Amino acid sequence: MAGVLLVTAVTMTVASVAQTVPVPKPAPKARDAAPPSGGPAITGATQAPPNPIIPDPRRNVPSSIFQTFDDKQKAQAAKVSAYLSSLSTLVGNFVQVGPDGSKTQGDFYIQKPGKMRVEYDPPSPIDIVADGSSVVVRDRKLATQDVYPLSQTPLRFLLSDRIDLMKDTNVVNVSADDLFISVTIEEKQALVGTSRLLLMLGAKDGQLKQWTVTDPQGYDTTFAVYNLDTTKKLDPNMFKIDFTNYNVPSPG
Repeated sequence: MAGVLLVTAVTMTVASVAQTVPVPKPAPKARDAAPPSGGPAITGATQAPPNPIIPDPRRNVPSSIFQTFDDKQKAQAAKVSAYLSSLSTLVGNFVQVGPDGSKTQGDFYIQKPGKMRVEYDPPSPIDIVADGSSVVVRDRKLATQDVYPLSQTPLRFLLSDRIDLMKDTNVVNVSADDLFISVTIEEKQALVGTSRLLLMLGAKDGQLKQWTVTDPQGYDTTFAVYNLDTTKKLDPNMFKIDFTNYNVPSPG
């Protein structure tokens, strides 16, 4: 179950997979923290690591199948959908903030549809690889990996070839201010519980800035991205899952 929750959270606490740690208590920062530095996603951009915007843990996101949105909210969601659908390749750096406030950094590579690679900077030994149908959380130090269906993780929303958030997901909140357009998607799974994915795009440049995953226990993990590049050609071998050199633990 712990492994299922891990991937449900889209890299929630992968930086600590190889460690034995207690369940952390949320310690999010205030909403008025410095916003991520940003700008158009251009090749060769060299931005400083952003300060992720941590959502207020007291927020009360509506959860109703009868939730309605006005024309402005629908247009904002459509803008996010169009942006996600326009991407075929996306490469960049990230800063991840865990539920306990700890930060990790690394690089990520997306090749749509369905493929992604996340590499955490040392000393973390963790990589995440999605090959189009499966996702593995790999520990290079222990030479082990956990395998999950891509269809059961929120990664599929980011990796879909084309997506209409209003039609293809359960959108429970859409908002915008001078800095961000934000869309919150909710998922309910009988055996796992309710999780949420908050996508945030820059209001001015329309580029992906970060996403936050809330797990069924209410813990948030934020993944802020920067130095984005949509032009790089990626080696297909980056997204192959290695079942030879990495052991796959048996269920249970």
